[in-house]
Amino acid sequence: MILQSLKMAWKSIKSNKMRSFLTMLGIIIGVISLVVLVSLANGATSSVTDSISSLGSNLLTVSISDDKGNPIKLSELSEITAQETIDEVAPVAQSSATASSTYSEEDAAVIGTTGSYYAIQGLELGNGRFIMNTDVDNHTNVAVINHDAAVEIMGRSNVVGESIKLNGTDFLIVGVLAEEESGTDSSSQNYEVYIPYTALIRLTDSVSTDITSFCASAVSEDSLDEAENALTNYLLSRFSSDEDAFTVVNQSSILEAMESVTNTMALMLGGIAAISLLVGGIGIMNIMLVSVTERTREIGIRKAIGAGRWTIMLQFLIEALMVSLLGCAIGIGGSWLIIEIIDIIGGVDYGMSMGVVTLSILFSLVIGVLFGIYPANKAARKKPIEALRYTG
Repeated sequence: MILQSLKMAWKSIKSNKMRSFLTMLGIIIGVISLVVLVSLANGATSSVTDSISSLGSNLLTVSISDDKGNPIKLSELSEITAQETIDEVAPVAQSSATASSTYSEEDAAVIGTTGSYYAIQGLELGNGRFIMNTDVDNHTNVAVINHDAAVEIMGRSNVVGESIKLNGTDFLIVGVLAEEESGTDSSSQNYEVYIPYTALIRLTDSVSTDITSFCASAVSEDSLDEAENALTNYLLSRFSSDEDAFTVVNQSSILEAMESVTNTMALMLGGIAAISLLVGGIGIMNIMLVSVTERTREIGIRKAIGAGRWTIMLQFLIEALMVSLLGCAIGIGGSWLIIEIIDIIGGVDYGMSMGVVTLSILFSLVIGVLFGIYPANKAARKKPIEALRYTG
């Protein structure tokens, strides 16, 4: 009986191709909206989460706005590492400079720090070494540059042992960072040069021996909150218990907040797209009601030769389900095509979320049943005599 109902439903859909397609259109648009929007939101969430996680899940960043006349000096950072829960500390000062070589010249961000910065930030070297504490102590003019700076300013990636000029001052390149996974597209190139903190003091007047920003790492991810508390207590005791004198940023807190925001965005986009599916379901119900009216005599004949109420109801319910699921299938195919085009144009890999695909199938199934029951029930309740008398 079900097989026969499927054949009849398919025959009905084929006999009115344009009307069937227009009926499916609401479901197609709804599924495309749901799958594409949520997949893009999930892809963006994953990208942002990976970017934040790559900075380290046990990272603490401190910015000092008011030192209360008692600034932290470079030599005093060791007092912070004396805390049991804090592993390493590195000062961070940034300035801009003209980086040049015989090959090219570009504006670059110059970061002054110490050897601990490498481990705290989870950097990766492609060639050479990173800044060492002896370089800081001896005020040595050495530099570590990122891959983009090596290729665009120096002309090739492995330039360890060569010199780069920063605002006209020669610095010996002792290391080159590994190329980032995002590649070296010209629209997203960042030129970064890492030099000893003491060398940056000599290079620019905007940086002094007073530490206004530094990063620290906890002994482990589990002790991150304890490390934050220890660091906060140390700074409070140093800056007259003024909480406004400094800011401590917990990397895991940023990650949690970002995930919460992006998940809310995905939910909101999914809700908006789901409205399109509901509209598509209403379209299915309207067309099925028209179909019931058009096929009133057919219903009367089938009932007259013995077809039961359940048989008639099943026929129209299957037809509504078939329209809904066919629209869903076309929508999923269209979603895959759109996401692939976005990936090619944007140069990223969002990927289709299989969870959302499954959800859209279930949603379409529910809509097919929900909006198909009323027309099917209306058809099943028609009395044979009245149906046969119907002339349209």
